[in-house]
Amino acid sequence: MLVRHSLQLALQTAILAVAFAAAGHAENATPALSAQDLQAKIEYCQRCHQPSGQGIRAASPIPRLAGQQVEYFENQLRAFIEHRRLHSVMENVAHNLSPAMQQAIAEHFRDLNPKPVGGAPKELVAGGKQIYEEGVPDANIPPCASCHGPEAKGNGAFPRLAGQLDEYIQSKLLNWSNERGQDREKPDTSAIMQPIAHTLTKAQVAALAAYLNYLE
Repeated sequence: MLVRHSLQLALQTAILAVAFAAAGHAENATPALSAQDLQAKIEYCQRCHQPSGQGIRAASPIPRLAGQQVEYFENQLRAFIEHRRLHSVMENVAHNLSPAMQQAIAEHFRDLNPKPVGGAPKELVAGGKQIYEEGVPDANIPPCASCHGPEAKGNGAFPRLAGQLDEYIQSKLLNWSNERGQDREKPDTSAIMQPIAHTLTKAQVAALAAYLNYLE
């Protein structure tokens, strides 16, 4: 009887332990996103980045998000949150997004594919294409295609550049160190671009941006 009682007690204790563990897990679990909450956040993003995520030319160009790599998208939101990348508006926006919401928004824009806004100087496209495909050997700049892909659609942590506003690309490359890599103890893949951005001339940046602006 004593052995049987001990076994019953042990079994009851095990059941209670499992029950409490399950309850604790449920309390700590990330709540599921509602379709309504996701749609509200997407609509908020669309106010600046436009309904199809194509971006817009403005006093400060607002970038294309459509077709962007999810990993890169999420990395940049975290960079804003951690102040590794500086932008007063996006820092506030990113702070209000849970990791699950960040992923859901990134996946939404990844699946969009509007036509590029265009408008870059077409006479610069040929020179930009050469830089993208061949790099600048004399300045030890590798081909952009080696990371961003032959069609500039990116890969994982390397962003899509195809269809991006030329003014936005120029602004980012010419101001790289003022916005990116602000925490040297937490470098990410964008650190690869720092020496490249510093070495490219303004004319080369303009040509490269013009070429990328028209890619679909």
